Amino acid sequence: MKQKHLFIGTAILLLAAFAAGAFVFKNRQTEEAAQSAAKNREALVRFHSPTVGNADAPVHIVEFFDPACETCKDFYPMVKALMAAHPGKIKVTMRYAPFHQGSDQVVAMLEAARKQGKFWPVLEGLLDAQPYWVKHHAAQPEVAWKVIDSLGLGLDMQRAGNDMQLPEVVRTIQQDLADAQTLNVTKTPEFFVNGKPLPSFGYDQLKKLVDEALAVAPK
Repeated sequence: MKQKHLFIGTAILLLAAFAAGAFVFKNRQTEEAAQSAAKNREALVRFHSPTVGNADAPVHIVEFFDPACETCKDFYPMVKALMAAHPGKIKVTMRYAPFHQGSDQVVAMLEAARKQGKFWPVLEGLLDAQPYWVKHHAAQPEVAWKVIDSLGLGLDMQRAGNDMQLPEVVRTIQQDLADAQTLNVTKTPEFFVNGKPLPSFGYDQLKKLVDEALAVAPK
């Protein structure tokens, strides 16, 4: 009988130890998940990220893009059409992911143009003329520079050339690439809608996430 009581007592102690261990493990998992989510939220948008649309829009699309990416070019008017279809309800933030050869220099041009308030028209001009300055999936920065100069936007090209070399521009590109890695962005374009990544790539998937976010947004 004594041996039986000893066995039961040991079993109870082991069960209690297991329960305590499971509780600690679950709490640690929850804490790690919360830290990961916070890190991902921070990586999603930075203060330097170009954003267009109503600042209080209930739907926020974040796009990691490469100006030399043909699919990014194709999706740009689609995203604009989504915004137009829902006035004031959608804002879009652009993040750099210059994965194509030479794209980092073109991104630096965009950053230089942004310092003169010309980011969006220069971006659209580059996308429209993409076949001229992207050959065999590689950017040709010197041709992209000529395209920008030909846009007639009143850009101070000498200043832009100097601004491209600024340490803050280099840091911006490096930060966006680091955030892309944190968020497991491996191709462009990559979209997040209110922090949610697309379950699979495609315009229908993007629109579905946007529609779902609009459905629960305050009227």
